[in-house]
Amino acid sequence: MGDITDAAADASGPPTLTKETNLFMQIVVNPDGTVTRPEVPLVPASEVAGGVISRDVPSTPPPAPAPAASASKLPVVLYFHGGGFVILSPATVFYHGHCEAMAAAVPAIVASLEYRLAPEHRLPAAYEDAAAAVAWLRDGAPGDPWVAAHGDLSRCFLMGSSSGGNMAFFAALRTGGLDLGPATVRGLLLHQPYLGGVDRTPSEAGSVDDAMLPLEANDRLWSLALPLGADRDHEFCNPVKAMAPGALAGLPPRCLVTGNLDDPLIDRQREFARWLQDHGGAEVVVKTDVAGFHASELFVPEIAEVLFAAMREFVSTGDA
Repeated sequence: MGDITDAAADASGPPTLTKETNLFMQIVVNPDGTVTRPEVPLVPASEVAGGVISRDVPSTPPPAPAPAASASKLPVVLYFHGGGFVILSPATVFYHGHCEAMAAAVPAIVASLEYRLAPEHRLPAAYEDAAAAVAWLRDGAPGDPWVAAHGDLSRCFLMGSSSGGNMAFFAALRTGGLDLGPATVRGLLLHQPYLGGVDRTPSEAGSVDDAMLPLEANDRLWSLALPLGADRDHEFCNPVKAMAPGALAGLPPRCLVTGNLDDPLIDRQREFARWLQDHGGAEVVVKTDVAGFHASELFVPEIAEVLFAAMREFVSTGDA
């Protein structure tokens, strides 16, 4: 599965953010089609860290009886990290720290998925892994000692950031008709979902020198992640253009879409949120007017707290 974090350590300090030092720009495509990824510090799961404990768990333990729900128990957030489908992991230092901080701030049990990366495993491989993780809420989570002791499986949420936000959306579509037994997915939390298209939006066109997601890197990531021969109007990249609205029927009842004003993807995210509002049956909460750059919540605690506050409000809505 990856890390599972129980309600917080701050994310690592902000790196020097320039196009030249950008991690995505350091990806080397090899002649055999694989890539050499930049080295990023990793943090092992730890028993105690800043008021939060974390550990690694397998994604397919044997099923076990579900614990009884309790008002004192924590919601369970199944989290998908970003990295353009190509780099990073739950153990990446800033994602590990982000999940610890999230677990403490919401508070929640946060399970962060280790999934297959492109181009060695192009989409839909990551979606398949995400859907399997949703099934873990039924088959594995009830028997997990932390979930049994502290988690309320009747309050599960799928969340992702950037490419992880894209994954959370497609995982929800793939598992909308799945019987999850004791688990109930109450909603989606899609933070700065990674989307694209053949025609540039104004925010994309202005991102040539963006420090976090420059246009060249954005194009490279999609070329590595999409199925061979697909362009950026494929449904995995541009669902607004490529998908029939009827495909949204299986989404959870509520959806939160968040984004930052200086993100090159902000135009896509707003278009996507309007599409969900107009064509999906879910209640859609949109908060795309937050100051910050793409992934700034990983490095700027004040922006992370704005996100966590939106999460707390969304997750608590409807609780007794």
